[in-house]
Amino acid sequence: MGLTERRAAKEFETKRFPQFKKDIDEAAGFEVPVTVQWDSLAKEEESHLYDECWPKVYFEPLIAALKGITFDAMGKEALKAGLKKIEIQNRAGVIYGDRMATFDGGTLLLDHQPHTNVDDVRDRTEGIRKLLESKL
Repeated sequence: MGLTERRAAKEFETKRFPQFKKDIDEAAGFEVPVTVQWDSLAKEEESHLYDECWPKVYFEPLIAALKGITFDAMGKEALKAGLKKIEIQNRAGVIYGDRMATFDGGTLLLDHQPHTNVDDVRDRTEGIRKLLESKL
């Protein structure tokens, strides 16, 4: 990852991520630790795509899925009891769409190629929501 990509990733992390983190906590109904492996999301010569793609691939589906679970007291209680942290990365390679999420030991892992199938927000949202509902 070159300087251009590191700068763009850092800018996203410092300027855009704080609002996404607030939205995640609000949707979950509690403050949930979120770790993002920024270096794995940042792709060479694709820094111009970060602002468009990262929200659609990772944050918007996550927030919508959490809202889909916490719309009632039972969902809020189950999520708070079961979800301990969220990790976001791009390490597995060619995982995308509704198969991007795993949930094990209280950790929700979102692993997706950051600039692939960007507009499939609904598929990712449903995949995350269904996975969590089946494990909580």
